[in-house]
Amino acid sequence: MANPLITMAAVNGLLAVMLGAFMSHSLERTITTELLTVFQTGVSYHMYHSLAALAAGILSHIFPKVRLLKFSAYSFLLGIIFFSGSLYLLALTELPMIGLITPIGGAFFIFGWIMLCIFGAKKHL
Repeated sequence: MANPLITMAAVNGLLAVMLGAFMSHSLERTITTELLTVFQTGVSYHMYHSLAALAAGILSHIFPKVRLLKFSAYSFLLGIIFFSGSLYLLALTELPMIGLITPIGGAFFIFGWIMLCIFGAKKHL
């Protein structure tokens, strides 16, 4: 049985590793230390939430009728796009207006964790 949540989480984990390597080997010489820190924050949150999405995807495979888990995984993935993606763009373009998108991603991360908390608080058979 295929699980697209696990696949998406794995692809995002791969992207986080690749972007971290790009940062370490290419960006270090081309952007300021401050912008490198911004990019690193994006990579860190990208990886943390790829793993969280993976956990939610695995749990959704075990509990296929629990929609909270799918909402949680998709929230983490949207958080990666908006939070980490905006930090990557901010570091690469130095356009401060892009930073206005970052809190949207943070809200998706928070929502994803809330959904996992609710799942954990309920009894599932």
